[in-house]
Amino acid sequence: MTRKKLKIYFMSCIFCKIVSGEIPSYKVYEDEYTLAFLDIAPVNYGHTLVIPKKHYENLEIISDKELCRVIMAVKKVGQAIIVGLDVAGYNVTANNNPIAGQIVLHIHFHVIPRKKGDGLHLWPQGKYRDGEAEETAKKIITAKRDSVHGKSKI
Repeated sequence: MTRKKLKIYFMSCIFCKIVSGEIPSYKVYEDEYTLAFLDIAPVNYGHTLVIPKKHYENLEIISDKELCRVIMAVKKVGQAIIVGLDVAGYNVTANNNPIAGQIVLHIHFHVIPRKKGDGLHLWPQGKYRDGEAEETAKKIITAKRDSVHGKSKI
């Protein structure tokens, strides 16, 4: 993609527009690198999105340094949610890529306040059949090992 096309793509990102002030938001936290604001379609009262100010599409793109900054902001927002909203805890989730439910292609973490009986349920859990867990683990380990040696997409 050309530099011009990249600029157009990033400027069409709703989160980039929130960062630039082009679109208003209910900011709850901001520092030099990150921004946190209330989700416009909250799962629970206080549902907050935490984003890097710089555009990164997903977890594979963002640098380790930037990701650490975002996670530190997630922690601060989570602590403020517990105290400010008087909740017992919160969920942190990221939908990585459209197949996983990522709607806005700008990496973001959901911080969702939780109260007993709030009606929010986690996804159903399954079980591995005999040998499946071992085979799955081997595939992940091999992919990670190969990426260290430059043989993989990771």
